[in-house]
Order: sequence, then structure tokens, then C-alpha cells
Amino acid sequence: MSMDNTANLTEPVAKGDNSTVDSNPASASVGAPMPRLSRRAAQIHPFRAMKIAEQADVMIAAGDDVIKLNLGQPDYDAPEPVVAAMRALYDGRPLPYTEAKGLPELRRKIAQFYRTQHDVEVDPSRIVITAGGSSALLLAVALTVDDGDEVLIADPSYPTNRELVRSFGGVVVDVPTSADTRFHLTPALLDEYWSKRTKAVMVTSPSNPTGTVIDPGMLRDVCRTAADRGAWRIVDETYLDLADRAEDGGRVPSVLSIDPDAIVCSSFSKYFGMTGWRLGWMVVPERAVDAVDNLSANFFLSAHTPTQMAAVACFDDEALAISERRRLELLERRDLMLHGLEELGLPVDVAPNGAFYAYVDVSSLGMSATEFCERVLHETHVALTPGADFGEATADTHVRLSYAASREDIEQGLSLLRRFVTHVRKYRTAADA
Repeated sequence: MSMDNTANLTEPVAKGDNSTVDSNPASASVGAPMPRLSRRAAQIHPFRAMKIAEQADVMIAAGDDVIKLNLGQPDYDAPEPVVAAMRALYDGRPLPYTEAKGLPELRRKIAQFYRTQHDVEVDPSRIVITAGGSSALLLAVALTVDDGDEVLIADPSYPTNRELVRSFGGVVVDVPTSADTRFHLTPALLDEYWSKRTKAVMVTSPSNPTGTVIDPGMLRDVCRTAADRGAWRIVDETYLDLADRAEDGGRVPSVLSIDPDAIVCSSFSKYFGMTGWRLGWMVVPERAVDAVDNLSANFFLSAHTPTQMAAVACFDDEALAISERRRLELLERRDLMLHGLEELGLPVDVAPNGAFYAYVDVSSLGMSATEFCERVLHETHVALTPGADFGEATADTHVRLSYAASREDIEQGLSLLRRFVTHVRKYRTAADA
């Protein structure tokens, strides 16, 4: 997205007729050209979900009630054992930097979690603690992408991935997906969009915005196709532990059980409810450990020490039990959301079975998804996220709703949407008559 107004940043600041040279250093630069923003800063796309959240907050500050169904932010915080651990840390004890890869004890706990919950052995030396899942994605792209390298990404998918690839000089290849593939990549799609410059494939499963899990067999084939052609596989598993369990109670497998050399990015934000704590992790192949350690040290030095220390408690039995109960509660909220959308006549192309999102087709209402979200926010005070955040394929047709909100908010939000949708349909019917 170009921003032609950046050209104005080099224009001199206008002076009045009576301007004089002032020896005061504070005013000596008046009239000098303003420095340019970087092309990266000028061309980066907005993160619409966050912009809508800002608008909603402004409305709330002005005294309006706003139902937030736009952000992937659970209405619960970290499990109580984690909160208690954090409180105890602020007793005056030293809280120094950890090593760049993170607190060794926390890395061992994560490795144990992979072993007990996902039946995968991961050497703790391959685990890097990051300042949120976003930092893990940033490091993964920095580790793998050079100028001109192409990265294949499903469309729709998490918007930050595209901006990170572009920021490091890479070329985003958006691969349009559909309900037929559960909005995920397939080997056939890789064949269609592959080129000699393809360097990496990025997969998010469970998906944001569709909430769908890629079939494990399909994930295996996608990874194998990319690996056979010498490309990196970057897999975002932030929502993995929220995914529906199999009939035998088993979890959706981590990509590490399918492709041990994949780069995995994950986060404490969703399953453990620690969005504002800003803590994540990544798992990298052994040959990349030193490189990502150097990148992490130079970009971030280390993740926040007390948050790392408190997060060790995430893997205690009590905290895991709390997180699992919350996952089951989210399933009930999902049923509430999907039933309400069905009553509204707004189709969800593929029912979510992983992340707490419903991706809804609003094209029948005769307006773009962006217009729909803007009108819903200002006319009914319900915040949603338009498909334009997630790519081009469904930009104008789909809207993301989050059922991480409370039941009360979901019910009230659906009620307000029902009024809006009913009004729009009556108006269209009258206009067509």
C-alpha cells in the first residue's frame, strides 16, 4: 500500500514574513527539510483489528457501551498460580536479564509440556523464549528471509506475517484458499504458486481468522513438499492447545511430530490467557540455534524476566487444569456464537475447530465487509474485524468475530447484530421493490 503523502515529509517548514535567524538551538532547525520516514514505515498496512479496538476504546471513554467481538483476547487472565507467582516476585529481589534464549527452567518446562501433552521430544536447547508470539514470528522471518525471497502464505491469514516478510525484504506470495481446503495451504496450491525464489512457507494452524485446524495429513504433505524443495517451514501454533480433541481425547499433533525441522512459533497468550504479559516461544532446528540466539540478543536482549519466572507456574497441574476448563468453556461459547449466526442467516463457511474465531460471509447484505464493520461499530456499538485485515481473497466478503468474549457479551452482541441485519435486509427489500 503506497502512501503518496510521504513526499511532503521532505518539504521545508514554511516561515512567516518576519522570520529571523535565531541563535537558540531549539529553533535553529526551523525551515530545514524534515527527514523522511523509512519506506517500511510509510508502506506498512494498518492492523485493522487494533485500529477498531482503539475506536471502540474512544467510544467507551466517551460513555458509550461497546461490545468487543473483534480481538483475540480472552476475557480471563493468567491462571491464579501464575498470578500468585508474579506477585511474589516483587518483593525486592534482583530481577536481572536472563540469557537471550530465555530462562532455562522455563525452557525445560516447555519441553516437558511437548513430551507429556503432544508426545514429542524437544531438546530445551532448541527452545527460545520471546517477548510474545509476535516476536517469535519476527525472529523466524529474520532467520530465514533475505531480499527478494518469496514466502508463500495462505490468504486469508494472520496479517502480521505479511508485514514481517516485507520488512525483511521478502516478497509475500498470497495463496488464495477457500472453504474447500478449510482455508489452508495444500501441496497442489504450493505447486501452483511455487517459484525458484520460494524460500519459506508460513502456516498458521489453528488459523487466525478462520479458527480452522489443518488436517494433520495435509500438514505433513505441505511440509514434505516444502522440505523436498529446500524451503523453510514456519508454523504458528499459538492456538494449538485450544483445538478440539480427538474422539479418544488426544490433542491435535504439533507439526514437530510430523516435521522435526520445522520452525515453530507459539505463545502464552491464548491457552494460558496471558495476552498482555507478552511472552511466547519458538522451537528451531538445532543448526539454527546459535543464529537465532544472536538475533534475539541483538533485537530484544531477553524477554521480561519476572514474566518468564512466573510463567513456570503455567505448567503446574493446577494451572493446566484451569486452562483446560477454560478451553471447554470456549467450546460452549462457540456453540452460542455459531447458533446465533445461523439464526441471523450469516453463513460460516467452515465451522471453527481450533482458534476462537468465526469467519462470517456478509456479502449477502450488499455492502463490503469494511463498510459492514464500520456501520456496525457506529450504529450498534459492536466491534468486529473486516476480512481486509487478513488478505485479498475474502477482504470484501468476510468478517471475523471472536468468541473469546464473555457469554453475556456474545449474547448481547448477537442481539444487536440481529437488529442491524434485519434493518439492512428490510431496507434492501424495499429498495428492490
